[in-house]
Amino acid sequence: MIATVVNAFAIIIGTLIGLVFKKGFTKRATEAVYNATGIISLVIGFSMALGGQHILAMALSIIAGGLIGTALDVEGAIYRLGEFLRKRFARSGRAAPSAEGRVGDSAEGSAVDKSASGDEGAAGGFAYGFLNASVLFCVGAMALVGSFKAGTEGDYSLLLTKSVMDGFIAVMFAGAMGMGVGFSALSVLAYQGALTLLSAWIRPYVSQTMITELSAVGGALVVMIGVNLLGLKKIRTGDFLPALAVIVVLALLFDYIPIL
Repeated sequence: MIATVVNAFAIIIGTLIGLVFKKGFTKRATEAVYNATGIISLVIGFSMALGGQHILAMALSIIAGGLIGTALDVEGAIYRLGEFLRKRFARSGRAAPSAEGRVGDSAEGSAVDKSASGDEGAAGGFAYGFLNASVLFCVGAMALVGSFKAGTEGDYSLLLTKSVMDGFIAVMFAGAMGMGVGFSALSVLAYQGALTLLSAWIRPYVSQTMITELSAVGGALVVMIGVNLLGLKKIRTGDFLPALAVIVVLALLFDYIPIL
């Protein structure tokens, strides 16, 4: 768990640095940060997605996952969680609701109306950063393999390397999306912590193929983040999160259904 805690702190520190720089941004500079973050997300996402070998399984996972997520309104649930976290944090006096008031300028207009203001706009911006950063920091192979190595071998090197990378990315993401990015540290603690603690029981069922395909589908979600940040299309990324569960199920069937 030590490496996971370090990873979470790296994200928090990166977020704080990004927020400090963000305060001096002009509107034009903010747009530049959004564009840079969008391009970075696309590069990371495509590099992950292109590593997959089971294209049909990836396609089925994204389609089925999107339909399941839409039916369950996964993104709506994440935004409500973001609102809850933001209000709790604001009540402690450590954050002002107006900190994320510019969420309407983001590409996530489908989730937060561009006319939103006050608490509603702030909640949307907070959840936007929380969702996107959580997806990016949790869906990669480094999170999976690193957690397994930490839990079963006591080897923290991969997660510590990931911590450095996540810290730098958090600076960029926080500069574009604000305080919610820092709260993705909670997602990392829960996800990587659970994998580390349960690795001895889970690892026998997790093949290298499953890790590769799970990372590939995760890469597709990161591409969606990039598309949103660049304003190319409004995609409810959160609704596609069930695709990660679908690809795990399909990966277990690869030996029985070769066509996948």
